[in-house]
Amino acid sequence: MSILIAKADGELEPFDGSKLVHSLERAGAETAVARAIGGDIERELYQGITTQELYRHAFAKLREQRRGAAARYSLKRAVLEFGPSGFPFEQYIAALLQAEGYQTKTDQIIRGACVEHEVDVVAQKGEEVVYVEAKFHNTLGFKTDLKTALYVKARLNDIGKGKGLIVTNTKFTSKAIQFSRCSGVELLGWEYPPRKTLHDRIDATGLYPVTALTTLNRREKTALLSHQVVLCSSLPHDTRALASAGVVGHKASQVLEEVAALCVPGAHVE
Repeated sequence: MSILIAKADGELEPFDGSKLVHSLERAGAETAVARAIGGDIERELYQGITTQELYRHAFAKLREQRRGAAARYSLKRAVLEFGPSGFPFEQYIAALLQAEGYQTKTDQIIRGACVEHEVDVVAQKGEEVVYVEAKFHNTLGFKTDLKTALYVKARLNDIGKGKGLIVTNTKFTSKAIQFSRCSGVELLGWEYPPRKTLHDRIDATGLYPVTALTTLNRREKTALLSHQVVLCSSLPHDTRALASAGVVGHKASQVLEEVAALCVPGAHVE
């Protein structure tokens, strides 16, 4: 009998050991290490185990052997740690688009034909202008729905130019995806669109958030975010940021070593 696991949205699905091994390999674990961890996890399974508990077990085992790979494996949870305000998420998406060649501005007021619109991120590359709605969720099971897509389409119609893009750190509902395909509003989520997901684009640019670092505890991560320090790659150039978070001496050196191993553009793309 197959073991059923409970996903964040409550749905049950059969455990797939190859999927777990693949996710560990994608994070940078060698095949032998990934398979060994996968085997250990399978022996610990029970009916109804949650994906969150599976992740915790796999992360703990991976961290013991490959700290840098563990940081990449924890990336989805790391983005969730941005906090309830969602403000760092807007900055993070702006930085990601900058790494892809866009010029960006956050928290912009754009005048439309009828009203003014608050836009999270405005990105421009040549003649292309993209108006970004950043939807941050701190719960894995929460999905961005059709109402957001309808709102972005209406806003774009009023502005009368450019593209509309909705970015979320979780998933979209099926109706939101259906509407986007018909209306032209673009979507970017953790697992959407295929082969060009938010996860894929983070891997390609190497723009990992400070919350992914396994050498930092939650208090230190929160302190860095409160100082608007979002990207791992900024730490080697701003060591005062670590000091302001109470990270000094040998621990600061450990953090910077992990940053050097983690923030390598394109090194973790399949």
